[in-house]
Formats: sequence, structure tokens, C-alpha cells
Amino acid sequence: MLGVFASIYGRFIERRNRRFDDGTTPIVPLPARTISIGNLTTGGTGKTPLVIKCAEILAGRGKRVCILTRGYGRNSKGRVLVSNGREVLADASTAGDEPVEIAKRLLKKAVVVADADRVAAAKWAKDEFGVSVFLLDDAFQHRQAARDVNIISIDATDPFGGGKLLPAGRLREPVAAISRADAVVITRANSGDLNSIKAEIARVAPSVPIFEARTKIIGLREIENAGVSGTSTIAHKKGFAFCGIGNAENFFQQLRRENYALAGEMRFRDHHKYTAADIKKLEASAEKAGASYFLTTAKDAVKLSGLPFTKPVFVVDITFVIDREAEFAGLL
Repeated sequence: MLGVFASIYGRFIERRNRRFDDGTTPIVPLPARTISIGNLTTGGTGKTPLVIKCAEILAGRGKRVCILTRGYGRNSKGRVLVSNGREVLADASTAGDEPVEIAKRLLKKAVVVADADRVAAAKWAKDEFGVSVFLLDDAFQHRQAARDVNIISIDATDPFGGGKLLPAGRLREPVAAISRADAVVITRANSGDLNSIKAEIARVAPSVPIFEARTKIIGLREIENAGVSGTSTIAHKKGFAFCGIGNAENFFQQLRRENYALAGEMRFRDHHKYTAADIKKLEASAEKAGASYFLTTAKDAVKLSGLPFTKPVFVVDITFVIDREAEFAGLL
């Protein structure tokens, strides 16, 4: 039955793309240089760290950067100014967890706007902030906005979503859609069979450059203290990891790979909104496992304020490293 629905979905995607390709559905230029960053599958592909990396590169050149996102999982509708570049102006409930995470990481580097209508949002942001470059977050399938550069991230641990379209697999489009990209970034490149992934990409898009990217843990930050980490208090003790992201297993594996001692772990659905009941469950599981503290992601951390933890909670800060970075930066 899932195969039937996947076939129907595939025909819909094919017709939709054909309408963009032949001009039946117009593609609208934005009022500044535009770079799209998206993916081919559902779930976490390392797209958010890639968005942040691109914004940092552009801001480092003195560009006035604006990130346009739909704000998936937010409770609000309409346009939300998540950050004016100087301060974060919205919470995860209003703007979505990923936009707030991005805004916190890019203070003094980028404006962040959540709006389902990215064309209208771009015109507004250009007038308000004098934007010189737009970054479209998760826009590979959202083709209404024209883009100068189309970048796609592919997760090395799950590159092609089981090889089937939704809902039978995790592909949002057929693999051949990679041919629309100007560059492919294989994330989590320290995992997976890179040779076979590159071969498949080259089969459908032989002229598209391929880059490899890896994340590395650079430290822990206590959630109630964004300044000085209290990691000295957890030396030689075990932690309990939890997250609600698209690829939870990768987070847990990276902690172990970088020698963090875990007594246990718990995963929640992507974009999960935490409640006091969740924290009670986490505390009980951590106590039973013999853990002294919690480890979580920056994406989860923006939704934990005010919740009743009794054990310390640390955000795992990461850095995103792209091979041939100068060549990649030249595309932006």
C-alpha cells in the first residue's frame, strides 16, 4: 500500500517540477543574491550546520546576510522576525526550534526571518535591513524563489532514504533531482561508504562538485550558563544523552566516538516540544542508569528553558568542517 502512495506522490512531484521547468509556474527572483540550502530526504541531514557555516563565510566577507526559513513546527502563522542580527526576538514556540538555534549561533552575523512566503519576506527584509545575500533554509523542493546557487546536503549515514519516495521511503524527490544542484555536500562524512555515495551522485549529476563535511564536538555549555562551562563538575562521571532531532543515532554515536561516557540515552521525535512530564521521565531514566548529568543538542536546548531539571544539562557545541573550504566558499 505504501508503494501505491509513493507512486502517486512521485507523479505529483514530477508534474510539479515540470511546471517550474517549462515556466507554467513562475520562478520569482529575490532582490539580492540568493543561495538555497536543502536536502533530498526527510530527517536530519546536517543541513542546519551547513546553513550556519555558509552564513559565517558570507558574514566574514562583510555581506549583510538574511536567512529565510519557513519555521517548521512553530505555533504561529505569518511572518516572524526571529533575529534582527543583534538579538533573538522570538522563542521556539513562535519561530520554530531550528530558526531560533540558527539565530542564536549567528548573532551579529545574520538576520533570521520565518515566513512561508519567502518571496514576500525577502522584499520586506531587503527594505528593512539592506540585505545583500539571502540564504534559503530547506528550499531545494520549494522552487518558487529563484536562486543563484543551489546546494544540497546528503547524509552519509542515510544518503538516499532507502531508495524509495515518501511514504514508502524517505526520499522527498527522486535521486535524479540532484542534477538541479550546483554543489553537493556529503555531511557526516566520517561515517558511511563515501565511494558508493559519490558514484551514485556522479551517475545522475556528473558535473556537480561534491564536498565532504564533518562535525566535531568543540565543548559543552551548561544550559543555564551560556558563558562558562561547568564541565569540571562532571569529570569522571557518566552522562545521559537525549535529543529530538532527525538523526538521533548519529548524535549518540558521535558522543561515544569522541569518548563521552554515556550511561544511557533517550530519543524523541524530531521537533519535539518538551513538557514537565518528559523531564520527569528523563530524570527517572538517568537516575536508574547512574548518570550525573544530561547532554543534548543546541536545537533541543532552545526548548528547555524553565523546565524542572534537577541534574545539570549541557549543550553539546559542534563545529562544521568542510573539505576544500576555499573552493566551496567560492561558490557562495
